[in-house]
Amino acid sequence: MPPHEGLVHLEKYDWRDSNVALINSDLDHKVKHQSASTEPAWNNGIIGREPGLFIWRIEAFEVVPLPQEQYGAFHEGDSYIVLKSDRIKRAAGEQGGNEDESEMVHVIFFWLGSHTSQDEAGTAAYKTVELDEFLHGTATQHRELQSAPSDAFSALFPRLKILRGGVSSGFTHVETNEEPEHTNMLLRIFKHPSAGAGRDSILVHEVEPTWQNLDEDDVFVLDKGDKIFVWQGKNCAPMEKLKAAQVVNDMTIAKHVEVEVLSQAESRSKVVVDYLGGGDITLLETRFKSPRPVSSATARETKKLFRLSDSEGQLSFSLAKEGNGIEMDDLDGNDVFLLDAGKTVWVWEGRGASRAEKAMWLKVVQRYVAQQGDAAGVSFAKVSQGNEGRAFVAALQA
Repeated sequence: MPPHEGLVHLEKYDWRDSNVALINSDLDHKVKHQSASTEPAWNNGIIGREPGLFIWRIEAFEVVPLPQEQYGAFHEGDSYIVLKSDRIKRAAGEQGGNEDESEMVHVIFFWLGSHTSQDEAGTAAYKTVELDEFLHGTATQHRELQSAPSDAFSALFPRLKILRGGVSSGFTHVETNEEPEHTNMLLRIFKHPSAGAGRDSILVHEVEPTWQNLDEDDVFVLDKGDKIFVWQGKNCAPMEKLKAAQVVNDMTIAKHVEVEVLSQAESRSKVVVDYLGGGDITLLETRFKSPRPVSSATARETKKLFRLSDSEGQLSFSLAKEGNGIEMDDLDGNDVFLLDAGKTVWVWEGRGASRAEKAMWLKVVQRYVAQQGDAAGVSFAKVSQGNEGRAFVAALQA
């Protein structure tokens, strides 16, 4: 079955299918109603004009700016929009430019937590398209999944922090003056699996505070409220130990509590296991292994280029070329193309593409990604002709 056929709305939301079939849906009408007036998030005199990193969280169909001190921390129950804008000097002679001319280059990511709601995910996707329109359709758009961040997204955050909960669960809402009851928090700290993240980049991932989530290859930080324990797995890297120390230092700035660092090889490390419910296990007889919650997508061996076209009166999706010989010249500005580059699936929209082709690209790429065996680890991105950006060109040339 061609990828553009047979698309249905899932009764139970699957977070892999973020913005499916929004047109004329209840969600579409709700979001359009919220967007009837000019979106204040984009109209602050800075977006589109100044370089920088900007992050918004979706809250009840609204685009809410995230405080800068929270940049790099994402809750698995939420959806976010991230904009990276850079001012690039135009090369002398390029499109009539000179050395003093520059242009703004924009990359938009909509990040979906593994437990985000359908409404939040759909709103993030819808608002991403709206933001691209505000930027005159020149931005590269990326869908980001919590479980497998792309190289481009990972490069933005030397320390990416994933926390449990979300705005709908009221993780920041306190109605009384009483001190909230402390809940043990367990952070898993490990080297970022993405090659694009940088050599010293790490992931700080909150996991359920149980001993079964310990792993001898990583470092864990247990925050008990009145004391913080650092549990160093016997095979963890020196860099992970150093980064864990930095994380703990940041935690103790807000509250002055005792910190105890324990190596897995020490008998004293059993205290951490006990606090996590492992009082009846024996250290010497237990192997601590738990799959990492974030991984890097596995690149498929053969690149493929597909064409989405209605030039013959009916919308068709077909393989145009495969292998390492795919070039920019293989793209036709009258159609839409899908490039499966391995870790990322790219959509290239030609200037002369028809309205139907432009409207269908999203459904097509989602259907295509869903048909891949490793769909959960595949990100996708969209560019338009003339605004491809370096990442797309690199994917073509790889």
